[in-house]
Amino acid sequence: MFQGASALALDAKGRLSVPARHRDVLMATAQGQLTITKHPEGCLMVFPRPAWESFRDKIAALPMSASGWKRIFLGNAQDVEMDGSSRVLISPELRAAAGLTKDVMLLGMGSHFELWDAARYAAHEAEVMQQGMPDVLKDFTF
Repeated sequence: MFQGASALALDAKGRLSVPARHRDVLMATAQGQLTITKHPEGCLMVFPRPAWESFRDKIAALPMSASGWKRIFLGNAQDVEMDGSSRVLISPELRAAAGLTKDVMLLGMGSHFELWDAARYAAHEAEVMQQGMPDVLKDFTF
């Protein structure tokens, strides 16, 4: 289970250094193999390969009425590997799709990560906080 937020910076080539706290798990569970694709809310999803394969199979099984979403998730998916310095290259296409510049936020979301442009994430989080609690969380105890 991946959790927590990491403020990171992409290097000049668009590479992301995987935080040390996640490296061992990613090597043990996925041999450093990841898959990156678009998220409907404007960020990227970064999956360890085994988690991606499960997600991919669920998306592939969707009916024809979801073909547009299949294209977004599967058609934009790119397989990557952590290099010897524990960096991952984010393709120019995916960087542009998520508006990634230099400063980014990597959020652990359980089975995968979300990768956001830092400014875009701050705006998104502020918007969510202003909307108030959804009904599903009203009876949740903190």
